Amino acid sequence: MDVRATTKYLSISPQKLRLVCDQVRGMDAQTAAALLNTMPQKGAEMVRKTLRSAMANAENNFELDPAELYISQIFANEGPRRPWRRFGARGRFKPIVRRQSHLTVVLSERDVTLIEEVGS
Repeated sequence: MDVRATTKYLSISPQKLRLVCDQVRGMDAQTAAALLNTMPQKGAEMVRKTLRSAMANAENNFELDPAELYISQIFANEGPRRPWRRFGARGRFKPIVRRQSHLTVVLSERDVTLIEEVGS
């Protein structure tokens, strides 16, 4: 069973968020949350909050054990761009693009019976 959590309109560029997502993709959910807690990037806090939301969805809505969950998919898509301007010398202005992103975390349950059969 797949459990999903989405956070939209994050004020960080998708490129910076993908650097954090690549670090935790495929990890156990609890291990990933502990790792994200120690990472210094701004995006790590946003990914950790979305991951905790997905874990809470799994536990409360579907009665799944959080210890058996892993991150099957995690991706950051582009959100809307907001044009901005900073005024420069001689009456000119410098255009700036403020990027936003949408983050999606999908958790799946590990099948313990398959792991035991392969390990034997």
